[in-house]
Amino acid sequence: MQILKRSTLVAVILFTAVGAFAQQNNPPITLKTLLYQVNANAPVLITDSAAIGIRKAQAAETRSSWLPNLKLNYQADIGTNNNVAGPYFGFGIIPSDSRGVRTQSNTTAVSANVGIAALDWEVYNFGAYGAQNKVANSDIQVEQSQFANSKYQLQSYAIGNYLQLLRLQNFLNIQARNIQRNVEIRRSVQSLAKSGVRAGVDTSIAEAELSKARLNYIELANQVKQTQLQLSAISGLPYQSIIPDTASDQELINQPAIVQTLSADTATHPLINYYQSVYQNSLQREEMVKKSYNPKIMLEAAAWGRGSSVDANDHFNSLSTGWGFDRNNYLVGIGVSYNLFDLRRRQLKLRTQKATTSYNARKLQEQKQLLSVNASQADVEMQTAQQRLLEIPHQLKAANDGYRQKLSLYKNGLTDIIELNAALNILYRAETDYAQAKFAYSNALFQKAVTDNQVNAVLNLLK
Repeated sequence: MQILKRSTLVAVILFTAVGAFAQQNNPPITLKTLLYQVNANAPVLITDSAAIGIRKAQAAETRSSWLPNLKLNYQADIGTNNNVAGPYFGFGIIPSDSRGVRTQSNTTAVSANVGIAALDWEVYNFGAYGAQNKVANSDIQVEQSQFANSKYQLQSYAIGNYLQLLRLQNFLNIQARNIQRNVEIRRSVQSLAKSGVRAGVDTSIAEAELSKARLNYIELANQVKQTQLQLSAISGLPYQSIIPDTASDQELINQPAIVQTLSADTATHPLINYYQSVYQNSLQREEMVKKSYNPKIMLEAAAWGRGSSVDANDHFNSLSTGWGFDRNNYLVGIGVSYNLFDLRRRQLKLRTQKATTSYNARKLQEQKQLLSVNASQADVEMQTAQQRLLEIPHQLKAANDGYRQKLSLYKNGLTDIIELNAALNILYRAETDYAQAKFAYSNALFQKAVTDNQVNAVLNLLK
């Protein structure tokens, strides 16, 4: 059983080492390169860009709504021409019979044909067409702003995951050094135990500490792969190739002056632009509601020809004489159409649209306030991170000196394994605190950059 456990542990360590070696063979990928791949390959951006095409097609459709209706109709009929006097409303199913009323009923079959070209054109509607086109163009602007905001938010997501990957990679390196120290301690313990200077229980304690360090390494390696997979999903890169540049956080720390140069740019912030476009779109829809119920000036025109087997003397001739046109006519007119009850409809619809506009205006103001709060929070985080970075080197140096002293004392039999492990844990915590402080600074800097719309200014600091 003991042999099986050792074999399993060796296999796990070899597997982890092989994976780490494979990653080391891949060159580090910079944050700029990763963001370029995200902008080019992210599925959500590809979908949003297609949505812009839909809005453009809808706008083109709206621009053509001014086109007139020109209908061509022709029909050939056989039936009776036997009418009576009296008015009625047409239901669409009562056949037309334009002949005058006869003194007696006559059900002789009659042939007839008619061809009609009818034009129906709403030539002017007091700005309704223009308002519709402005709304359609505003819809395009909203979609484009949403695409830009999605791109910006996805960029922020990718930056956050990259910084997390960088943090985990630093932790992984720290854990590797911790394993090396535990191996060194175990070697010393085994040597001292064999010579009888130390008790055998020290060997067991050293083995337990080494095993715990290895298990922590395996868990950190898993977290690294999970983060790589998340970045791979939005960048299209193989997850094994997404190796963070561990020098990037130090590059940012070495340029503290950048903090003073970052000023909020809310005028062109993608998030504000999106809500601003939604608000403007709502205003345009108000204008469209106002104008959509205006009077309509119509141009009506028609030309038609008719033929019938009944002649002008009311003689019922052969059916074959009913084909072709015997009479031709035309009609042209200008008309005005207005529904008085549209005044009430317009009032109700405009009230609803104004409520929507008010909501969008408040939403815009809310987002501006949230950005301001987030910027203040990022400033506080950066100040705290800077203070940590100034203090932690003292902790790290003291912890490293303390560990070296305890190791020397242990080798000379002047302290026990418990105190040595305590010193090792203090050193490990100091190293992880330093890595966490560097992450906190970089994360706060990019959070401020995202909030202030200054991401490119920070990215330009990286090689």
